[in-house]
Amino acid sequence: MRVHLLAVGRCKDAAIKSLVADYGNRLRPALTVIEVEEKRALPSADLKAREGQLLLAALPQGATLVALDERGKSLTSQAFAEQVGRWRDTGTANLAFAIGGADGHDPALLARADYKLSLSALTWPHMLVRVLLAEQIYRAHSILAGHPYHRE
Repeated sequence: MRVHLLAVGRCKDAAIKSLVADYGNRLRPALTVIEVEEKRALPSADLKAREGQLLLAALPQGATLVALDERGKSLTSQAFAEQVGRWRDTGTANLAFAIGGADGHDPALLARADYKLSLSALTWPHMLVRVLLAEQIYRAHSILAGHPYHRE
């Protein structure tokens, strides 16, 4: 199963890029990071709609879409791993996680999402969410493989 991280905005911070790459490259196949960006200054609602369009356009055909959303389901690492395992075991070829912009996801993207996930009730910088998500995806794969990375 290929895993994709779709994110609004270009990451310019070398340290964050390095951390995402470190966790992403531990996966087989490696995590694919796809960044989208609208450079025009648009009103908030228009920008959110445009970002949603860009994320949906970047979504691999037939992919299972997981939207990161504050109102999404909050899971433990073990439960997250079990969900990833269910997707893998039911033949999901492409699993894509979408990180929205500063104002969140457009309703059209949320309507298309197969699953809505909340990483935390806390608010995190969007670039840091990339690191947290990449680590949890790697942790899920480690749990499923019985690797000692995850200790309870």
